[in-house]
Amino acid sequence: MNKKGKLIVFSAPSGSGKTTIVHHLLTYPELMLDFSISATSRPARGEEIDGKDYYFISADQFKNHIENNDFVEWEEVYHDNFYGTLKSEINRIWSTGKNVIFDIDVKGGLNIKKQYPEETLAIFVQPPSIEEMEIRLRNRQTDTEEKIVERVAKAAKEIGYAKDFDVILLNDDLETAKKSAYNLVAEFLKK
Repeated sequence: MNKKGKLIVFSAPSGSGKTTIVHHLLTYPELMLDFSISATSRPARGEEIDGKDYYFISADQFKNHIENNDFVEWEEVYHDNFYGTLKSEINRIWSTGKNVIFDIDVKGGLNIKKQYPEETLAIFVQPPSIEEMEIRLRNRQTDTEEKIVERVAKAAKEIGYAKDFDVILLNDDLETAKKSAYNLVAEFLKK
């Protein structure tokens, strides 16, 4: 068994800024973070790269991994659109002596916290409002109108889970949110 490191979970509705914050934290070598690459059955968006942003696998491959109990957590986020964290991914990062940082949906984040309660800091990134989040999604220009409407509806439900996280990080100003995230993570890693 590998020595256990820490798990830093960032969850939020789409368009909250969690990915930007996670990428910011990865620029600090003193935090000893490595990005947990999730597996997904959805196709790549924009400039996403297999094995860097996600492990892009077919829905059938994903279902085989579920049957083999290969995931720490997984979810069918939208119909036939799976996301999950392979156990092998956490062990890969821990074996290098680093801590794992996640950019993950709300249910997945809470599932990791449930399985690793002592090792996990679960941070919910809250957008200033659903309206602002919708503007950010539209500005991203990566989703269809139908997908944006679906994401906004899902966000309202996800915000209801914020209270179940260790910390709610309001992202109404990105630079402030980045500094707060750094301080929260640095403090947790000292424990």
